[in-house]
Amino acid sequence: MNASRAAHWLWHPGVLSGLARVPLLPFSAVYAGAMHVRNTLYRHGLRAVDRLGLPTVAVGNLSVGGTGKTPLATWIAGFYAAQGMRPGILLRGYGGDETLVHQRLVPEAIVVADPDRVAGARHAASRGAHVLVLDDAFQLLRVARDLNIVAMAAEQSEGLVRWVLPAGPWRESMAALARADAVVVTRKAAPRCAGDALVERLERSYPHMLIASAELRLARLERMRSGGIEPLERLEGRHVLAVAGIADWDGFAAQLEAAGARVTLRAFSDHHRYGARDVASLVGAARAVDDIVVTEKDAVKLRTLWPESGSAPEPAVAVLDVRWEHNGAALTAALSAVPTRIPKPIGTHP
Repeated sequence: MNASRAAHWLWHPGVLSGLARVPLLPFSAVYAGAMHVRNTLYRHGLRAVDRLGLPTVAVGNLSVGGTGKTPLATWIAGFYAAQGMRPGILLRGYGGDETLVHQRLVPEAIVVADPDRVAGARHAASRGAHVLVLDDAFQLLRVARDLNIVAMAAEQSEGLVRWVLPAGPWRESMAALARADAVVVTRKAAPRCAGDALVERLERSYPHMLIASAELRLARLERMRSGGIEPLERLEGRHVLAVAGIADWDGFAAQLEAAGARVTLRAFSDHHRYGARDVASLVGAARAVDDIVVTEKDAVKLRTLWPESGSAPEPAVAVLDVRWEHNGAALTAALSAVPTRIPKPIGTHP
């Protein structure tokens, strides 16, 4: 069982998984206490907060992966690029795949992978960035931001235990949403009613906060090497090998099934580093099905490893699209207001 499958089992309700969580509860209590102390120090100004010198939007989540924060950060960067600004996308750099995804999907952006976001901001500014988008930064309290956005998946709202790490998937409790400016409820395979229900609960609990929602839908297929575009309808009735080295691999499989495919899933750990043996195994498995479909996150790593066209089936990349379902215009207005603020020198404390 790989790490993603183990976590999927452990963090979902069940008798056996519940017993397996018991030894982890003390560690979750220690983690929660440490986070509380850390947050309190920042809230009372006892730890310094750096400004990045450019208008800054942060995107993050409360849980470990699977909320769509990277597609959302990509969409935000693309929004600014469409307005004639050059976005800088700052990441921790973990795994490397998200860096490549941003570079591919937003070619106008300056993508900087550096765990030191202040240094990353200086680098982006020196290359001409006008606005910064911080991917996976909700818990990064040492950096100030003009708009603080949390992504929450409708799929996770009911289906996961509520414990923090490691007994559960949560980095912080729901109380942490008090420091957010906006929440974007995302859904991939969950029905529209599940997303709407989560929006309603959040709007009741946080009546003065901007709550938006979006479907992260499969828009089309793009051949991994040749770049050929194909409609999603091509999957109807076909037996598909789905390859997913992401946190939400079951959601990816469900999306393909919703498009009419018969899916055989090959799930890897999030940020999996593919090797020659992995590729050989996938090539062999692909020859036994009608098609092979990979995520954008996996394609950026498999593209250079995959055999030349003709010697192996060419995978199709499932391209995601953000389709706003609630308050999309309000979120767009909030993003538009950010670059009007006056930049301050990088590293200046508030």
